[in-house]
Amino acid sequence: MDRLVFLLSTGLARGAVLALFALSLVIVWRSARVVNFAQAAMAIVAVYAAFAITAASGSYWLGLLGALTAGAVLGALVERGPMRLVPHDTPLPGMIVAIGLVMVLQSGLAIGFGPDHRPMHAPFSQRPFLLGDVPVLSPYDLFVLAVAAVVMTVLALLFTKTSLGLRLRAAAFAPETSRLLGVRVPRLVTVGWMLSVATAALAALLLVPTELGLNPHAADLLFVDAFAVAVVGGLDSPVGALVAGIIVGVLGSLVTGYVSASAAPLAVLALLTVVLLVRPGGIFAAREARTG
Repeated sequence: MDRLVFLLSTGLARGAVLALFALSLVIVWRSARVVNFAQAAMAIVAVYAAFAITAASGSYWLGLLGALTAGAVLGALVERGPMRLVPHDTPLPGMIVAIGLVMVLQSGLAIGFGPDHRPMHAPFSQRPFLLGDVPVLSPYDLFVLAVAAVVMTVLALLFTKTSLGLRLRAAAFAPETSRLLGVRVPRLVTVGWMLSVATAALAALLLVPTELGLNPHAADLLFVDAFAVAVVGGLDSPVGALVAGIIVGVLGSLVTGYVSASAAPLAVLALLTVVLLVRPGGIFAAREARTG
């Protein structure tokens, strides 16, 4: 029982980060109808910006603000640059450009900062609290959960309760009709990319202190797992990203603890396969389609 409690708490913290990164994929899908395969590389560029700012100022919070700003700026530059120039009648050109962008960004980071892992310190202790004799969530885990909850709540309210969120959704689902109604679709697509990459940068920044450290490939596995989360929950569903993120995080933690770390990706793949066979659009896709 003690081991189960520990694995559940660990999986909850990991699931919050997965849900946050999956939410970034949902945002760019809802606002631009594309899957950004360069999301992890762009997020890590923003984390390197945070690393440099923190090293220069000594403030984690300035670094966090720098990561969000760098992510938003990079999202705007990529959308206004290569992604706007490619044809949009088929998804293949955008996918190829995104993969090329991954190579360029990761190579540039390796040249500029080196391929070695750089330690990043968390703003709070990572030593877990003891519930009796059982280690559970650490102060940093609680911080991650709180940040994820706040960001998801704010973005959910943005997309459902504000005119900007409604325009973003309209521009994605019916761009031609939106243009006729006076909606500036290109500007809203840029805003969607900015929100998406800033959210991904935040998720990567929260993850890095719990891993080996920062390097150009630090978010690659995060992207793979978060993409599975987004598909399981439904690419149109922020709620699906949250629920599926917790499920995948807990599943990976349990399989790692009771079987082996190498079996965890297979468990996620099995879950993804079952969901695609039973509900190809994702668990929450049907409900979102009815209420969107």
